[in-house]
Amino acid sequence: MPAGVAGMAYDVARYLSIETVETPSFTVDGDLLCLADTSGTPQVWRVAEGGAWPERLTPYEERVSTVAASPTRPEFVFGMDRGSDERDQLFRYDLADGEIHRLTDDPDSTHQWGAWSPDGERVAFAANREDTGRFDVYVQDRSGGEPKLVHEGSGGWLSVAAWGPDGRRLALLSPRSSVDVELSVLDVETGDLRRFGTDEVARFSHVHFDSRGSSLLLVTDFGRDRPYVGRVDLDTGAVDPLPGAPGSAVDADDPDAGAGTAGPATWPVDGLAVHRATERLAVTRNVDGYSRLHTGYLDEGRFVENAAPDVSDGVVSAVSFGTEGRRYAVAYSDPTTPKGIHVATFGTDTDERYTPVGTCGVPQAALRAQEVVRYETFDSREIPAYWTLPADAEPGSTPVVVDVHGGPSHQRRPWFYPQKQHFLDEGYAVLEPNVRGSTGYGRAYTALDDVEKRLDSVRDVAAAVEWLTDEEFVDPDRIVAYGRSYGGFVVLSAITRYPELWAAAVEFVGIANFETFLENTGDWRRAHREAEYGSLADDRDLLEEISPIHDVDAIECPLFVQHGANDPRVPVEESEAIAERVRERGVPVETCIFADEGHHTTDRANRIEQFERVAAFLDEHV
Repeated sequence: MPAGVAGMAYDVARYLSIETVETPSFTVDGDLLCLADTSGTPQVWRVAEGGAWPERLTPYEERVSTVAASPTRPEFVFGMDRGSDERDQLFRYDLADGEIHRLTDDPDSTHQWGAWSPDGERVAFAANREDTGRFDVYVQDRSGGEPKLVHEGSGGWLSVAAWGPDGRRLALLSPRSSVDVELSVLDVETGDLRRFGTDEVARFSHVHFDSRGSSLLLVTDFGRDRPYVGRVDLDTGAVDPLPGAPGSAVDADDPDAGAGTAGPATWPVDGLAVHRATERLAVTRNVDGYSRLHTGYLDEGRFVENAAPDVSDGVVSAVSFGTEGRRYAVAYSDPTTPKGIHVATFGTDTDERYTPVGTCGVPQAALRAQEVVRYETFDSREIPAYWTLPADAEPGSTPVVVDVHGGPSHQRRPWFYPQKQHFLDEGYAVLEPNVRGSTGYGRAYTALDDVEKRLDSVRDVAAAVEWLTDEEFVDPDRIVAYGRSYGGFVVLSAITRYPELWAAAVEFVGIANFETFLENTGDWRRAHREAEYGSLADDRDLLEEISPIHDVDAIECPLFVQHGANDPRVPVEESEAIAERVRERGVPVETCIFADEGHHTTDRANRIEQFERVAAFLDEHV
């Protein structure tokens, strides 16, 4: 197949060895902490200054999932699970002597990091220690000891979003569904809980107390279709847009206005960082998947914007202020730039690439960027997608990978995907549709695949193939269905409902049977997932209708199935069942199940094996 630069192709291990650096957090001494997978799994590293040689701090083979520096001492908390089972335990790391102190020791429970107290003496987190189906809130001294239960949740997921400046109040988030999140404030001394924004369905995220503790600054779509920077008055309970902030007003002349039915009139806010002492803010907006970064400060309750770096070629996944508020770190990548950290000085439009990540010797010219396209689907709606051609594409002979993201309340965005670049190097084109149900295009678009409309998203994928058949370079007989998690379900559904479209299919940790999935998923996730897919109590007939396991006889193309045995979200039995049924029909099936992985394959050696096998599978069948 045509590939690479000047006829040179690079194997999948080369691409998957490209490092990822993310999750920035500044120490009180001004050093940057981050998670990097240089050693093969994400670990905590420290960078003293831009471009300096990083220092690895955590020594483990298991993945570290979070890092949060103390606001007052040279120390940080990190979380780590076992075998990617998502049952994180929390640890405190003393930067003065490198000593690691275990905070929690309950390996059967999940501990979700929350926040440091303002004085750095305590930490708050949520965990399902008492009941696997219910997350509660705990407060613990930094020195350890037994965590104190300060709030019993009502069932399902619950997280600590922020700790107030008075040291008494915690902001909590509890999702009832993908589009409905309960916001509340807890008094940790009295146990009193007050809920906000309860009179309508709305999402809340990126929550921060203001400097006086009188209001919350956050991202919300309360009262609107698309998220904006909001302010919640803790006295009155009012939820209002923050005046002057990006996305606060619906403006028909907005230069970022989207075109087509899938593009919002005002692109949504998807990130907010706040430096409380100086009331400085960093806001990110999602413009057709690409980021726009806005920084500014509060002046008498109004956002006043100043200069910020241009990040419009890629995606900002996190922003974190330093303790003094003068600098902030941005986790950034674009289609041809691996994930790394940039550091900017507040009020300027320049930034420094603090953690330059190489490409493991793959020339920059071998990496391909996409274009944004839109194609019409069955109901005349336009579906946004990213379309990328390989370097040496020839008319009528280019195979295509149609890659559907997970979620479904998620969005494919233009960040760096090493496996995608490998596909392109091997001569495949890649189409990445944001089918209905995706986020980033408004609440109404996200809800278009709910419950009885589930299969409409699969029809969007079939429409994508119809669009591809009209493209000059595409070989319509060599189109691959590809996706993970919810995208894995879409793959299985697409090859059962539209079997004639596909040359092969690759699915990772996908749902084959919604009934068994809901019966066996984590107890704390069930109600949240039922709001999206339908309930076991009321929608059994629908769940059976939309489950690909019941239409296996329609599958014609070879199938590759991957899963992790420790997956707490989609049980591994889903993949085992579909593979067995397809194999019984004599259709070629290959399975790749890791005993030491979960919903995500986090160990680099396993990822390399996984994608080497995928590449060989596609070489054989496509």
